Amino acid sequence: MIKIHLKNSQDEIVEYYYKGERLIRLTTTSEDMAVLAWKEHAFQEGDYFEVELENAGNYFIVKMDETLPPTFMYIPSSTWRFPILFAEEKRLASPEYLFMAKNHSVYVRKAYDFEISQYKNLAYNPHDQEQVSGAYPHASANVETRGESVFFAKNTIDGGYASLGHGKYPFQSWGINQQADAALTIDFGRKVKINRCHLVLRADFPHDSYWTQATLVFDDGAESLSLVKSSGIQAFDLMEHVTQKVVLKDLIKHEDESPFPALIQLECFGWEG
Repeated sequence: MIKIHLKNSQDEIVEYYYKGERLIRLTTTSEDMAVLAWKEHAFQEGDYFEVELENAGNYFIVKMDETLPPTFMYIPSSTWRFPILFAEEKRLASPEYLFMAKNHSVYVRKAYDFEISQYKNLAYNPHDQEQVSGAYPHASANVETRGESVFFAKNTIDGGYASLGHGKYPFQSWGINQQADAALTIDFGRKVKINRCHLVLRADFPHDSYWTQATLVFDDGAESLSLVKSSGIQAFDLMEHVTQKVVLKDLIKHEDESPFPALIQLECFGWEG
């Protein structure tokens, strides 16, 4: 069973009168696919989605706003909370209309068997949140430049490839604040098999620098990467690793004048473990 509730800052299910006449209660329940849709009502500050997953498995396709693409996610817990971002600073890494519409349709459905078993980018999650939410994959880091959303770790798994600028959307990135031991972690929440990784470095030259070397650490070993000055995808075929996490670390900056290397995207391709 899948349930979706839109709740307010008092943890109550949101209700409103459509055209001042009919009372609408924003909650829905279904067996395999729950769809919550409504018209003429905007989100309010403090609103959040609460998703209940009862005997529904652990793999889902979710879409929680018109600006977010359907996303394959692993959710092992029975409840998942997805907040509505209202603070302008928290929204700068996203399309400007994120959560701003008055007409909405969101859904959560069970993933099909072929979606679970197919070869894919296991790191992709444009629904990721700044903090751990119990849904995976999740990106985190030991540093994010000035704590600004445009430099959050989660920007590296949102599916964006725009690399010729920096700052707010569409040039959001992971910024390391010139920290020598900067490290990025992608937690998949369960064991997966990975045999290929892609990196896209930020390439707003001459503002930016870039890394010439990096290391990917898996549960069962590590891989050294040689990187070049490029705005595109740098692809690496790897030995197959069985792992729950991938850590990008030991980042060696090119000896140029800019102190600002940054990462646009990290993709990890493979299968369920």
